[in-house]
Amino acid sequence: MTPDSVLSPEQKDHFLNHGWIKIPKAFTEEQAAEMIQNVWTRLGMDPNDKSTWHTARTHMPSHRTFDAAQFAPRAWAAICELCGGENRINPSSRQWRDSLIVSLGSGAPISKHNHNQPNRPPTPPQTLQGWHVDGDFFIHYLDSPEQALLVIPLFTPIPRQGGGGGTALYPAGMRAVAAHLYAHPEGVSPRMVPRGEPGFLPAPAGTAEQDQGKLNWFNTVASRGGADGHGGDDFVEVTGDTGDVYLLHPLMLHSSTNNPLRNVRIITNPPVSLKKPFCFNRDSEKKQKEEDEQDEDSGVYSLVERATLRMIGRERDGLQGWKITHEREKVVPERVRIQERMKQEELKRLALEKNTEGKKSVTMVRS
Repeated sequence: MTPDSVLSPEQKDHFLNHGWIKIPKAFTEEQAAEMIQNVWTRLGMDPNDKSTWHTARTHMPSHRTFDAAQFAPRAWAAICELCGGENRINPSSRQWRDSLIVSLGSGAPISKHNHNQPNRPPTPPQTLQGWHVDGDFFIHYLDSPEQALLVIPLFTPIPRQGGGGGTALYPAGMRAVAAHLYAHPEGVSPRMVPRGEPGFLPAPAGTAEQDQGKLNWFNTVASRGGADGHGGDDFVEVTGDTGDVYLLHPLMLHSSTNNPLRNVRIITNPPVSLKKPFCFNRDSEKKQKEEDEQDEDSGVYSLVERATLRMIGRERDGLQGWKITHEREKVVPERVRIQERMKQEELKRLALEKNTEGKKSVTMVRS
């Protein structure tokens, strides 16, 4: 590692080749406990009564924000290094939120004959139907700055033997995503539908078209995993201890998994965005900046940019002449409306708890 580097050469190589790294013990169990202290009130469930666990997986709205650089300084430093320096990152990305993602599973938790194993095996990753890349709120281009990295902090442990609801990753699928975006500089929808094709714009809420085939592109790519005879070896499951943080390339295909162990699994996905789009031709950009006497940004490719270029076989030469052909656009996902309704319901339950038990002190900044 260089004096300014927090990532080892091995970690950098792993990210370039596989699109993910894990920062172990990036925050403490005490920090995690404070973060999730009122999760059961917010869910409206009883941690000691699984009959109240009416939803297998919940994407919760946020109520509070906290500074990632203080909460998990090693993880934040690694994020900055992967993205080419903190000066390239949107300052709002330092603010993580308590928009928790809770997996509780469903059905009977374990076999009667073996209390350490689930009563049914996890679903083979190739057959999962939830594969996607993050970023349901913008039109995607190869250089999109809105989703610069995917972050997964673990607020509870996820067993390494699997079956605990850890996010599934398909590193080989990144090449298909990168090639698709490279081939469509006009932009694609969050579901990878090219501009101008049927389904590019979201269907109205509540219509059959809204859900029809919405993840088909991703699921088809992931279904090819293991075709070389290695079975599930192409896939990775996010596991680890409380306080571990996974950092994933923005084009990483990933999916939720079932949780047959029915262990409580709590994570979140704080977004990281850039001030400017990714640049895949930094030599020409550097020359232009020298002519304009601008030096805010280095001419050095970030590790994320290098990984993307490697996916499409252009790490050495860059993408001279490639550029998007339409304007960048935002998309308002149905998720926003759903989570606003959930937030109001959570606030009612939290207010009721405050009236009956008193409000516990927290050190986080309200959003």
